[in-house]
This record gives sequence, C-alpha cells and structure tokens, in this order.
Amino acid sequence: MARYHGNVCRLCRREGHKLFLKGRRCETEKCAVDRRNVPPGSDLRSRPRRLSDYGVHLREKQKVKRIYGVMERQFKRYFHNAEQMKGNTGENLLSILERRLDNVVDAAGMATSRPHARQLINHGHITINGRKVDIASYTVRTGDVVGVRGKENSKKVISECLELNSDKGAPQWMSVDRESNTITINALPKREDVRFQDIQEQFIIELCSK
Repeated sequence: MARYHGNVCRLCRREGHKLFLKGRRCETEKCAVDRRNVPPGSDLRSRPRRLSDYGVHLREKQKVKRIYGVMERQFKRYFHNAEQMKGNTGENLLSILERRLDNVVDAAGMATSRPHARQLINHGHITINGRKVDIASYTVRTGDVVGVRGKENSKKVISECLELNSDKGAPQWMSVDRESNTITINALPKREDVRFQDIQEQFIIELCSK
C-alpha cells in the first residue's frame, strides 16, 4: 500500500492544524505549525487566499486523509463502506478510520505516533487474538485483543512506549492492560470518541457525494 514519504510537518502546515504526525514533538516549541503557520511555499508577508466552498470541503477531506495516513483509493473504499452501513455516513466513516490497527496502537499509547505504530505493525511486533498481523489498515472488531509478540525486543519497544505515554488516557471504546501489554476492543467508537473533534465530516460527505 502506497504511503507518503515526504516531510510530514509540511502536511500540518498545509492544513493549518496540528495533525500530531510526530507525536510528542508536536506539543513542543519545535512544532512547525507554531513556528511558521502558513502553507508551504507561502510568504509570511502575503495575504492569505480565501478558499471557495469547494476548497474548504477539499481541505477537510485532505486533512482527514493525512491524520489517518490513507491514500485516495483507500479513502474512497472506506467512504463506500460507510455509505453501505446503517446510520450517519460521516460517523460511520470516522468509526472505520478509528478502528484501523495503526490508529488503535497509537491511541492506546503503544507507539509514539501513528507512523511509528504503522512501523511496529509492518515489522511484525503486533498480534490480534494471538496471531501476528502486519497490515496497518486491518480493521479491528468488538472483542478483539491486540497484543505484542512474545519476542523480548517486541515487548521492550512496546513497554517503553507505554511508559512514555503513561499520562495519556486511552479512548473509552478500548481498555489497555499495561501489565500484559494488551488492548481489548470493548465497543465500536462513537463520534464523541474521535480524538480530533474539530473534523467537519459533513463537508467530506458533501464533497464525496457529488
């Protein structure tokens, strides 16, 4: 699956929001958004351009894609699946994105950032119900138990991340056991469980439904 390999700080500056693609670094004074909150290639002295309605909707879609690290084709598939589900399409879309395995590992504090979570998964450190899963886009279900492989190296990496993120609370739809390094999916995430509450999913629905 294709993914972005460039400077992730440019993505945050382009959207004008902290996407926390570098984890804790985004909370420090080194954050690019705090230091230079203008789109890449823009002059600080120039007047910001006013976006059209289409531009506003497009930027919201791009922001969500970059938060969760998905490309266009995969995003279209998620949107199609959300349309087929019962209930609000926007909330269904966010629920699907929240249940991506890389997002679950990051939200639980087992990684320093979402890209780091993806790396841990791709390198085979993570298991689902006791079986190794190396697909970052894997969608967890209610009752699944996300764990760590028995190798000492895997346990050490995850334990260090959990200790580093000890002050970070996990979402209500999952429970984290720091003793056994496991995550239990207790329910499907709701709209209020999404960590980025400023997402305007209705803009995305209006754009993708055209």
